[in-house]
Amino acid sequence: MCGFVGMFNNSANIDENSKIIKDMADKIAHRGPDQDDYFVDDKVSLGFRRLSIIDLEGGSQPIYNEDKTKVIVFNGEIYNYQELREELIAKGHVFSCDADTEVILHGYEEYGKEFNKRLRGMFAYMIWDMKEQVLFGARDIFGIKPFFYYSKGDSLMFASEIKSFTANPYFEKELNRERIPEYLCFEFIPTNETLFKNVYKMPPGHCFTARKGKIEIEPYFVMKYDIDDSKSLEEWEDIIAETFDGSIKAHSIADVEVGCFLSSGVDSSYVVKEISKDHKLKTFSVGFTEEKYSELKYAEDFAETIGVDIYTKKISADEYFDAVPYVQYYMDEPLPNPSAVALYFLAQKASEQVKVVLSGEGADELFGGYYYYQDPLAFQSYQKKVPKFARKAAAGIAGILPNGFHGKRFLTRGAQTVDEYYIRNNYNFNYTERDKLLNPNIPAKKPSEYSKMFFDRCKGEDDITRMQYVDMNTWLVQDILVKADRMSMAHSLELRVPFLDKEMLKVALSIPSKHRVSKNLTKIALRGAARKQVPEKQASMPKRGFPVPLNDWLKQDKYYNLVMDKFTGPVAREFFNIDYIVGLLENHREGKAHNMKRIWTIYSFIVWYENYFVRNGEAAA
Repeated sequence: MCGFVGMFNNSANIDENSKIIKDMADKIAHRGPDQDDYFVDDKVSLGFRRLSIIDLEGGSQPIYNEDKTKVIVFNGEIYNYQELREELIAKGHVFSCDADTEVILHGYEEYGKEFNKRLRGMFAYMIWDMKEQVLFGARDIFGIKPFFYYSKGDSLMFASEIKSFTANPYFEKELNRERIPEYLCFEFIPTNETLFKNVYKMPPGHCFTARKGKIEIEPYFVMKYDIDDSKSLEEWEDIIAETFDGSIKAHSIADVEVGCFLSSGVDSSYVVKEISKDHKLKTFSVGFTEEKYSELKYAEDFAETIGVDIYTKKISADEYFDAVPYVQYYMDEPLPNPSAVALYFLAQKASEQVKVVLSGEGADELFGGYYYYQDPLAFQSYQKKVPKFARKAAAGIAGILPNGFHGKRFLTRGAQTVDEYYIRNNYNFNYTERDKLLNPNIPAKKPSEYSKMFFDRCKGEDDITRMQYVDMNTWLVQDILVKADRMSMAHSLELRVPFLDKEMLKVALSIPSKHRVSKNLTKIALRGAARKQVPEKQASMPKRGFPVPLNDWLKQDKYYNLVMDKFTGPVAREFFNIDYIVGLLENHREGKAHNMKRIWTIYSFIVWYENYFVRNGEAAA
């Protein structure tokens, strides 16, 4: 795992460009503390920070082709690189090292952009073709590895993390105010824009070409369901088990020790049990000093049952709040998922022992793990029996009831189609709430307009399938994988996600929804496959997310006052209606409303803004 930076040179001064590219790379030294190296010519500069995982002695980047007319920087792991390497050698390509990076370079030489379809792994890379004067890059099909670019006027920069751009004097840092409403609703920006103006995210499964000042972004992969209703549940369980076994073997390839994150759930338990069959394994888990929120006991019991080592940490409230500025700095953009802070400590704990960990991200989105996916089944009878006008009337009444009122969510969503009510698995501020919150008000689209594109792509599929498709293209990419990458790389730890494998995806896109979700169970087929390896207790464990005591902490004087200071400070006054956000905090403390997620969304934005616009892109002291 590594990080890269690059730019089209704004200056003709090679010494100036060399300094700029090094300064940019130094900003992401945490992604690759083992080595740094650079390429600078009269047109382009590339920089690289390496975390050595494969071919520890070789594999230094940037890497050149045989005649040194092409050069690459790459972040990620290619799990089928050995077979691709043999194929390319047979075609006459000469390799200088044993690293997977060089396979991409020679594969591009041989097949062009079509070679991306052959890659099995997580990746983001950029190739400079000196002969053709073209920059070409790509990002993996899931968006596991980050890829940002800045384009304004004559300036073009790209990097693994946005913070790299702040070290470039030609970068004009400006807040993208128009996107704040989307952040407040989704917890992220649901398009390829960011909260920095003119900074963009490369979409997953896309490639990038820059030639003579023109940028072209095009897909090389489009996710599409192809349901196979001919197989029984037992057959699907066997297919998942066999495919996952192969994915675990591929994701375990490394020249360093590999460990695993372990929680109480079926996903991480399944990963741990599979890899422990062939490896002596270290696992890592975190909990909280508040025992009712801690999953440690479940993880420790499972580790003892299957005979693997486990290393744990309990997080206190003080530690949690102290870490927030660092978490928001490493994120690049504000991300208010409370579990991100716990993941920060989990990665820190693991990095004391290993350089690579496997984790269970992606199983919920691919195989139907969220309880929200049961909503269409619950709504079926209601929507058939109650006329639409009556459901609309009931939703109107429910809308004015307090958020904690039992049945409010059912009545509100039951009056809508899935395209209308489902924008992600649990949004924060709705359309009208954002209007009250922002100061001054910023016009914004309705949230459903952003998910419409993905719903349209899978027309004809059932509602459960369409919800999963939206999550795979939004929530998974913009939240789950962002925190996984940034929190692990903050501690120079490579995180691999074996559920997010192209072979696993083929299976997931074929399973009928009846084998994914029922009224009483989620991840049906995946749990069945897991039962072949893990105890019933783990296989049947309900989805818990990553429970955090933040709801309770925000009611305690110390942390209430800490948040209140931010909510009445200069950043809050610039962006928000102070009376409104203070009211959210006070109502939460008094038990009048459950506002934890709304409070944390605002608080995270303020802390992030202080990092990048008050302290000018520096981590908190």
